[in-house]
Amino acid sequence: MNIVLLGYGKMGKVIEGIALSRGHNIVARIDVNNRADFDALTAEQVDVVIEFSHPLAAFENVKACIEKGFPVVSGTTGWLEKKPEIEALTLEKNGTFFWSSNYSIGVNIFFQLNKVLARLMNPHQKEYSVTSTEIHHTEKKDAPSGTAITIAEGIIENLDGKDSWINCEIPENNQVPIWVAREGKVPGTHIVKYISDIDQIEILHQAHSRAGFATGAVIAAEFIADKKGILGMNDLLNLG
Repeated sequence: MNIVLLGYGKMGKVIEGIALSRGHNIVARIDVNNRADFDALTAEQVDVVIEFSHPLAAFENVKACIEKGFPVVSGTTGWLEKKPEIEALTLEKNGTFFWSSNYSIGVNIFFQLNKVLARLMNPHQKEYSVTSTEIHHTEKKDAPSGTAITIAEGIIENLDGKDSWINCEIPENNQVPIWVAREGKVPGTHIVKYISDIDQIEILHQAHSRAGFATGAVIAAEFIADKKGILGMNDLLNLG
């Protein structure tokens, strides 16, 4: 495939290595210094765009891809209030938009475990309080992370009486707290705990490097090669 990397920071460079190792061609590497090169690209040159840029730029970047007829795999978080506009544009243009808060296969399995655990804990909310923690490197721009929000949403979906999440504050009874830390070069750690007076149940996902995220993004790009519409990791992994 002919791939455009839209956003060429640390993640973009790891994605490049994975894509090349899987036999793909990188036709352009776009960042803030050469945006004109992106504008000059045509649909005939591009099979897919992989977009890992910046929360403040992601909406316009993805919008430009859809308008130019480029299938796009996006992994930028922190801009989701505008995601419905992208989804509507994708359907209007008969385009292809794949988004995930996290492209790690392990994290997406963790998402499902989180939902199952929440369903099991639902009858026991009087005894157990729930809390979620996320730890990332100090260069991460958004907090909480998109992954942490997805985890909180999975809890809310399956715990009666929980209808929102709160960032780094003592929660009300209807809220799921997300506690955020930024430390060193941590690729990503997510922990969900159910705590009672007598015991504690905990699930944890800890990334060891960016390679898992990058590999998942390239696999997603391969997956959408012959597809249209709005897609995500549940489609890719057949998780329902």
